[in-house]
Amino acid sequence: MEIKRAGELGEGVRQEISDIFVGGFFQWLRYFSKDPKKLSRALAHMFRLEAFYAAAEDGEILGIAACTDGKTSSVHIQTGELRRHLGFIMGSFAGLQLKRELENHPYPFPLEPGTGSIEFVATNPKHLGRGVASALLRHIFSETPYRAYVLEVADTNTPAVRLYEKLGFREFLRVPNKYSKQSGINAFIYMRYEKEDDSRP
Repeated sequence: MEIKRAGELGEGVRQEISDIFVGGFFQWLRYFSKDPKKLSRALAHMFRLEAFYAAAEDGEILGIAACTDGKTSSVHIQTGELRRHLGFIMGSFAGLQLKRELENHPYPFPLEPGTGSIEFVATNPKHLGRGVASALLRHIFSETPYRAYVLEVADTNTPAVRLYEKLGFREFLRVPNKYSKQSGINAFIYMRYEKEDDSRP
């Protein structure tokens, strides 16, 4: 398994990244279409490849994760692309919702200087259980300059919460989800990881 910035793999990886993204977040995305393939085609444009890391093996993407400074978005939604794949009405609605929830989704707390934002961690279903997400996050910890990292995870995503706890993330805030009936997510959990201080004796 090799981990690289998605931008190093070229524009051709967009669709594969989108397939993994849709597979990982379909519970929430299915409101816009119940067809994962259609959703994946509609969303393939949005990824800022320079913000994403991809684990690859034998020419196949195993998993993805993004890391930003919390100010620059890792995705850029183009409503025209969504309309082209989902139709004018649903595409327009999806554009509004996705811009708000994915592109312009601030944390409900101020980010301290030196803190990175971990986003959109997802693994190809064929490769679950191989430690792909753990490898991606450890790579990000070692290759990015931040002293600490925060992330958001749905309370219903118990396997992800356990994984993050195993890696050293700790919950520090829980915010009820006002769209719980639509999404099935009761609350969003915010977790923090701090690198060990190598300067200490």
